[in-house]
Amino acid sequence: MIVALVLVLPLSVPLVEKNLEAFLFFMGVLAVSFSHAWGPDPVWSASLVSEALKDPLLITAAVLVFGLAVFAFRAPLTAFIVRVERKLGSKLFCFALVTLLGLLSSVITAVIAAILLVEVVSSLELSKEYELKLVVLACFSIGLGAALTPAGEPLSTICIAKLKGEPYNAGFFFLLEHLGKFIIPGVLGLGIIGAFIEPSVKAVGPDEGLKELVNETVKDLLARSLKVYIFIAALVLLGAGFKPLIDKYVVKLSVAVLYWLNSVSAVVDNATLAAAEISPKMTLFQVRAVLLGLLVAGGMLIPGNIPNIISAGRLGIKSRQWAKIGIPLGLTIMAVYFVLLIL
Repeated sequence: MIVALVLVLPLSVPLVEKNLEAFLFFMGVLAVSFSHAWGPDPVWSASLVSEALKDPLLITAAVLVFGLAVFAFRAPLTAFIVRVERKLGSKLFCFALVTLLGLLSSVITAVIAAILLVEVVSSLELSKEYELKLVVLACFSIGLGAALTPAGEPLSTICIAKLKGEPYNAGFFFLLEHLGKFIIPGVLGLGIIGAFIEPSVKAVGPDEGLKELVNETVKDLLARSLKVYIFIAALVLLGAGFKPLIDKYVVKLSVAVLYWLNSVSAVVDNATLAAAEISPKMTLFQVRAVLLGLLVAGGMLIPGNIPNIISAGRLGIKSRQWAKIGIPLGLTIMAVYFVLLIL
């Protein structure tokens, strides 16, 4: 019942969607409590509470520090972006932007990479159609690249937290080691696709492209950092609470089923699904299938991952506009990755 509520309510109840972090935290407490009461092994423990308090610290600190840096240097950053785009031309600039944001997102976090993307797109003077394609490609790239380290995004943070014990003893570079050969070429491939996007209109007026709807304040940045902390703490609790279900059912699924089943992450945040699926009892093959399915499908629609939500919300991109570009691109990438995964 808790799994069903976590998957359905954020999509159907606006109040829950607006207060997602608090909702997931409450559901995590419930999940652990039920597992503790009915499972064979106690779940609530000092070590679990310690994990829920400590695991969010790294990515929260990164979001806060890099966010303050972007806020402080917004004006010169905007001027620099305009100069670079005019010097490189739209095609080379698109390749560089999509690739760099994807590769850097594992260090500066997916949240900050998405904020930088918004700043960049708001500074450009290109057609709205072209900028839409640029945003969707960049968010796919950020969503992939951020998974390379636990500092990048909640999905990778929760994955490392769940695999840090036996048999994987996952450390900081575990995902880079085991997913890098899929993700890094994928990021480069998205950059190449960006370079081949044909600008349908040359430079347009400053009010004709996508623009940031609301300028962020320091107060907004602090509030978002707190939300990131609560969100990851909630995922730690959900993962611990869902463990009996994962160990009994999910680990028995085939790689193909795990991979394509996770196309549901197009409409459900992929970090939440990772908390509900990843288990140290899985084989490395299964872990790869789950994560690649979540990462790619998460880019297809706005609710799928954090970069999509931030970019669409701040640039006023509608769900239908995103889906028109994201669904065909995501399904194509999923098909390619599935073949590579099986091979």
